[in-house]
Amino acid sequence: MGTTRRTIKVDTLARVEGEGALYVRVTDGAVAEVRLKIYEPPRFFEAFLRGRRFTEAPDITARICGICPVAYQMSACQAMESAAGVTVDARIRALRRLLYLAEWIESHTLHIYMLHAPDFLGFPGVVEMAGAHPETVTRALRLKKVGNDLMAAIGGREIHPVNVRVGGFYRAPGRDELAPFAARLREAREIAVETVRWVAGFEFPAIERDYEFVALTHPDEYAILEGRLAGSRGLDIAVREYEQEFTEEQRPYSNALHSRRRSGESYLVGPLARYSLNFDRLTPLAQDAARRAGLGPVCRNPFRSIIVRAVELTHACDEALTLVQGYAPPDPPAVDVPARAGTGWGCTEAPRGILYHRYHLDAAGTILAAKIVPPTSQNQATIEDDLRDVVGASLDLPDDRLTWRCEQTVRNYDPCISCATHFLTVRVDRERPA
Repeated sequence: MGTTRRTIKVDTLARVEGEGALYVRVTDGAVAEVRLKIYEPPRFFEAFLRGRRFTEAPDITARICGICPVAYQMSACQAMESAAGVTVDARIRALRRLLYLAEWIESHTLHIYMLHAPDFLGFPGVVEMAGAHPETVTRALRLKKVGNDLMAAIGGREIHPVNVRVGGFYRAPGRDELAPFAARLREAREIAVETVRWVAGFEFPAIERDYEFVALTHPDEYAILEGRLAGSRGLDIAVREYEQEFTEEQRPYSNALHSRRRSGESYLVGPLARYSLNFDRLTPLAQDAARRAGLGPVCRNPFRSIIVRAVELTHACDEALTLVQGYAPPDPPAVDVPARAGTGWGCTEAPRGILYHRYHLDAAGTILAAKIVPPTSQNQATIEDDLRDVVGASLDLPDDRLTWRCEQTVRNYDPCISCATHFLTVRVDRERPA
């Protein structure tokens, strides 16, 4: 009897941000090879940051992503401020957190409704879903607009904000500019709670994975802006120790580096990790929404990540409302951050997981070296691990359904390669015994 081979090949992943492909080979009923291929050309941000002023980093790195530019700005600002030994005051910090929550609202809404929900409802994309569920998509657009408008009010515009600077903001919005958002955030919070109920009704594969979760933790809040790096297997380090525990490696089939623990193990960042390590720091409303959706304080089913994102969306709307109601403009809107030779580290929680920055500066404040590790690089190895398990448990599916399941597995992570608009071109190759 000859070898039986089955190949799942997706040349262009859709409903993810950017250009990627998928290859899975099954030989004699066992998964033999899995590759998440990221073929989008490298953009060399770390290289062309060299020689630039440290004050330029937030605006330059924001251009890495149009969906989560605030994440890049906040990690860059924190790194530069840490190099200078500067800490911003409470009002600047609160305004930064509000801006970040606005990004979470727009990004989580985009993923839940427009990129991920079509998988569960059997539609190739959100346009087809809108034809059958126009009220659902209208609700999503209303929710996303709250996040976009709040980002514009604080950051100057919703895509690549221009009001963020090292040390704070160029200008702080007045109370009268943010006060109208209270009513809109109350409505957004109601929509978010309904979103949790809606996605909890989807059908999910019964798959549990033994991840090592890694996320920021903070004793007083759901960690987004700062904290220590913690893991579900005992990790507890300061951000500056990140590279002592984690490393990157090149894969010949991917233009993005794969991150691993220095022990060689893969790990998971993002909503499942944040939620499972910080459940008790969610707002009471978000915790209640999670319980009503059938979630415990830890979730290990990657397909249920859509519920966890909806819970985080609820938290973001709820906390943003609290911050708007208690808003007091920082005066001045920024603290002075002098140029200083040294190294600075920053790590914040982008919607997709921890985003690490490290910069070496000279005495004039010139960037000598830069290192940026985005969430998707950190999750690539774990995505491939998931695919091995998912394919191994789903070999009874026909090729078209197995391909769909593989794509859905990748989209569980909302991988940020950049935004894609068309559905997949799929080719399935089979080899049978002669």
